[in-house]
Amino acid sequence: MRKQLLLLLASLLTFTVAAQQTTISGTVKDAQTREPLGFCNISVLNSTLGAMADEKGKFKLSVPHNLASGQLVVSFLGYQNDTLPLQSGKTNFQVNLKPTAGKLQEVVVTGTMKEMSRLESPVPVEVYAPAFFRKNPTPSLFEAVGQINGVQPQLNCNVCNTGDIHINGMEGAYTLILIDGMPIVSSLSSVYGLSGIPNSLVERIEVVKGPAASLYGSEAMGGIINVITKSPLKAPKVSAEVFGTSWGEVSSDVGLKFKAGSAHALIGVNYFHYQNPEDRNHDGFTDMTLQSRVSVFNKYDFVRPENRQASVAARYVYEDRWGGQMNWGKEHRGSDQVYGESIYTKRWELIGLYQLPVRERIISQFSLNRHQQNSFYGTTPFHADQLVGFGQLYWDKQLNARHSLLLGSSFRYTWYDDNTPATATADAAQPQNQPVTTPLPGLFVQDEWTLTEKHKLLLGYRYDYDKRHGHIQSPRVAYKWTPGPQHAIRASFGTGYRVVSLFTEDHAALTGAREVVITERLEPEQSINTNLNYLWQAPLEPFLLTVDVTGFYSRFSNKIIGDFDTDPQKIIYANLQGHAVSKGISANTEFSFYIPLKIAAGVTYMQVYQKRAAGEGPLAKVVQLHAPEWSGTYSASYTFPAQLTVDLNGTWTGPMRLPILPYDYRFEYSPWFTIMNVQLTKKMSNGLEVFGGVKNLLNFVPQNPIMRPFDPFDRTVDDPITNPHGYTFDPSYNYASLQGIRGFLGVRYNLLK
Repeated sequence: MRKQLLLLLASLLTFTVAAQQTTISGTVKDAQTREPLGFCNISVLNSTLGAMADEKGKFKLSVPHNLASGQLVVSFLGYQNDTLPLQSGKTNFQVNLKPTAGKLQEVVVTGTMKEMSRLESPVPVEVYAPAFFRKNPTPSLFEAVGQINGVQPQLNCNVCNTGDIHINGMEGAYTLILIDGMPIVSSLSSVYGLSGIPNSLVERIEVVKGPAASLYGSEAMGGIINVITKSPLKAPKVSAEVFGTSWGEVSSDVGLKFKAGSAHALIGVNYFHYQNPEDRNHDGFTDMTLQSRVSVFNKYDFVRPENRQASVAARYVYEDRWGGQMNWGKEHRGSDQVYGESIYTKRWELIGLYQLPVRERIISQFSLNRHQQNSFYGTTPFHADQLVGFGQLYWDKQLNARHSLLLGSSFRYTWYDDNTPATATADAAQPQNQPVTTPLPGLFVQDEWTLTEKHKLLLGYRYDYDKRHGHIQSPRVAYKWTPGPQHAIRASFGTGYRVVSLFTEDHAALTGAREVVITERLEPEQSINTNLNYLWQAPLEPFLLTVDVTGFYSRFSNKIIGDFDTDPQKIIYANLQGHAVSKGISANTEFSFYIPLKIAAGVTYMQVYQKRAAGEGPLAKVVQLHAPEWSGTYSASYTFPAQLTVDLNGTWTGPMRLPILPYDYRFEYSPWFTIMNVQLTKKMSNGLEVFGGVKNLLNFVPQNPIMRPFDPFDRTVDDPITNPHGYTFDPSYNYASLQGIRGFLGVRYNLLK
């Protein structure tokens, strides 16, 4: 009887307490983007009551009746706290937090190989999330990075559409492309390195403009693009994106998360299909290379004690592309009947990370990749096979409050074989090709020294040994001064050193009718590099303003550049007799209004040139090909209350010097032009998005890009009547895509749980 009475009293007490409590709920979003802010803090002022929002920004909290007239505080790192009155009868809140530091609070790793906020990094790092690239969806990251100010995807051939990525005017060979910090895209794969990475699996892209050789090797002379893939722990359960264009392009991207024993796994498939030959400029050649590409990516994150890291990922890519005369078929591959450039690419990659089970933070990383290419450029075959293995072990140690040490070693081994003079033996009696092997061991050390609260100094040094060129030393120094919470000034200096792999990095050497001439043994390229960066972010009343300005300067004591000028029949490669310079200034501004409006613009001014010997006189200044003095980007986004977003974005480019022939009727410099895109996106409540728009809204297309397209094999080139100036077939005159205006339509879906 006593127990029953106690139970009754307890029940009545519980009912009374429950009756005196109010359950409130709500959703927390970014005031600018209207994106949910997951895992933010919710608390009742002057009490111990609190909760945390879920990954969708939703929260629920029970508040006693005596606190129902209090105040609710919502907080999140990088945002202004919001205080809301708990009014009687109101149980649902929609909270929009205003950012105070914007992207400066984002975690970056590329600058120093350590996780830290972008604001704290002594090396300037630009961060781009998938939302940035969704404003103008593209089938590959090669095209997507063109939306970044100072980064220029340059098509080097009008027929096969091969290209590279220029940072601040420096050619693609000087841009180190990483995937999850691993340098697996290089040499033979540099032309296709960013094709086929499933966009749905990209968490962010980090860009470092400037020298980074002391950490990532002597080839990081111009900058780094680091593609960080999503962790299976944080990725959506299902993600998909499919879109097509009025030209007949179809791009599909699917990702799936699942659990495999103690590991969380993520698999993604990317497929791009374009098989609709177009010749809208009526030159007899395809305006865009036909492609069929499939890529499969699989990543595993393992759960380990004490949150130690362990992951492994693999990717496979196959691509079949061709461009050429409209009547070209597979039966013409390699023949002199119908001109075409056909490229088969097979590539697989394996990358991994493992933190050793010891007290100290010691990380081991490895990668292994093989890239095979079977191609014909007209009648010129290029068959190449490359295998690269890379291993790295480093110790990350916080010595004291002032010094953070990074000490490591790496080993890179490259096996390469092709059918070009790059691997030819010296035996003229029995000419043959011999695979080239290149072991490259290295040591590196970095000390991040906090001088005071506002001053930070980074000192780095790397030593590599190359069997052909001996000892390679790459020092680095970086300095950061933070005069206030809204300002940061960074300066850095370093050296660069790179061994040229000519035919693998410059496919222009194989296209068209020009003869490749190597006049001497090519020596390594060497440079000194410096830049100065100023970052200002001000949370003003109507908007959050961000200004990012960088000045850069690189001087090469040797640089291997194809000479298209001396002889119209040849591309001549030789060591630079003189020096080369790349210098300029780049500025980005962003206005993030506290209404769902964002406006951004960027501009880059640069001068890229060589000063080389011209007989006995002074050094002659030669402007670098495909390096415009002026370029920039612009974008504007607005979201209406019905979750309908309008995006306007584009790039603009000033005149750039182009490879022309003597007495060429084509202009030596390209005109000013802009590629403008517009998109509408409708978000549904079930994770579905529908988007569509127009690309190249102003329908800009280069004129007369191919010289003598009617005679690609130069059969009538010596006719003095029809060809008095001796023009030859040449597809290298290129400065923009030949795709004109086109519409696109697609759907995107994300299932978080």
